[in-house]
Amino acid sequence: MHGPHSNTPAGKLRARGAGIPFLGQPGDANAITDVAGVEVGYCTLISGEGPLVVGEGPVRTGVTAIFPLGRARGTGMVFSGFFSMGGNGEMSGAHLVVERGRFEGPITLTNTHSCGVARDTTARWLTEQVDVELRPEPFWMPVAGETYDGGLNDINGHHVKPEHVVAAFDDARSGSIEEGSVGGGTGMSTYQFKSGSGTASRLLEVDGDSYCVGAFVQANFGKRHLIQIAGIPMGEAFSSDDESLAEAESGRGSIIGIVATDAPLLPHQLDRLARRASYGIARSGGIASNESGDLFLAFSTANQETIGVHRGTANLTCIGEGELSPFYEVAIQAMDEAIINSMVANETMVGRDNRVVPGLPLEQVKDILRQHNRLIEQ
Repeated sequence: MHGPHSNTPAGKLRARGAGIPFLGQPGDANAITDVAGVEVGYCTLISGEGPLVVGEGPVRTGVTAIFPLGRARGTGMVFSGFFSMGGNGEMSGAHLVVERGRFEGPITLTNTHSCGVARDTTARWLTEQVDVELRPEPFWMPVAGETYDGGLNDINGHHVKPEHVVAAFDDARSGSIEEGSVGGGTGMSTYQFKSGSGTASRLLEVDGDSYCVGAFVQANFGKRHLIQIAGIPMGEAFSSDDESLAEAESGRGSIIGIVATDAPLLPHQLDRLARRASYGIARSGGIASNESGDLFLAFSTANQETIGVHRGTANLTCIGEGELSPFYEVAIQAMDEAIINSMVANETMVGRDNRVVPGLPLEQVKDILRQHNRLIEQ
C-alpha cells in the first residue's frame, strides 16, 4: 500500500501505512497542507558525532516554517487562537494572538535556544517583503515556537543561523510533506522514542458546506510507560530498563501543536479549538507533565476579504456556536494521528556523546494491535 496516506514523499512509512487505525476522514495528503493555501518548509541540520563540544556539535536540529496563506502571500494575516496547557515553553507572538486574535507571516518552529533567531529572522524577512513604514502599525510580532532538543543536539552551540530560517521559508510547499526527524523536529523524542515533526488532517461537513482541519506537531514529550496507540495502552510492553530512557530526556519535553482550518472561525472560537486540540496529546498518553511546555495555536484562512480592515466597520462570516463540536472532534483526531506519525516516520538516532534515542519498535506495536484486533492488515 503506497500513497500519501501511507508514505511520506521520501518513502518513509506513516502510521496508516503500518496499519494503525484512526477515526475520521483525512484529506488528500492527510496533512496540514490539505487546508488550501497552507505551505510547510524545512531546514534540517545534522552533522558530527561523538563527544559534545559546545559550538562544534554534534548537531541534530533545524527549522520548520508554516505559511498559513502560502509563501507567495507570506505577509498575510489570519485570525487565530492560543492555548497553553503547560507553560514550560515559549511561543513568541502569543500575547498578540490573545489580545487581538490574529497574527501575520509564517510560523517558525525550532529548538529552545534558537527561538529568538527564528523570530528575528522572520521579522527581517517580512520587512523585506513590504514597506513596513506604510503599514498601519510599522512593526512585526512573528510567531516562533520551540521545544528542547538538548538530549541529542549541541543546543548551547546555537547552530541555527538566519540563513537556515530563510532556507526553511524557501522550501515551503503544499501537498504531501515530510515527517519525522526533519526541520525543527530533528532532535526531538516522544514517549522516549525518536519523534519530531508530524501532521494529519480531517474533512468534515457542516450545514451542507465542506471544511478541512489540519494539524502539525513538533512533538517532544511523554514517558514510555504512558504511550497509547489506537486506544491500546502499550507502554508497559516495551523495555523500561534500557539506558536509552535517560538519554531520551524522560518527561522533560514539550509539544507545539498547530491547527489550521478553512472554516470561518473567529478568534474566540479558535481559542476554543486550540484548547480542545490539546486533548490530542491525552489520546496518545500525554499528561502535560511539570517539565513540559504544551502550547497550541489555531488559525483560520477564511475572512481574508475583511481581516485587514483597520478602520471603520468590517463584515465577517463565522460558524454558529452550536456547530463547533464537530471541529473539536476532528482536531483531536488529527492531533493524535500527527503525534503517532512523528514517531512512525522515524528511526533510531545517535546524537551528542553517542546518546541513542531508539525508533518506535513498529513490529511490536503491530503485534500488540493485532492481539486486540485493531491492526488493519496491509
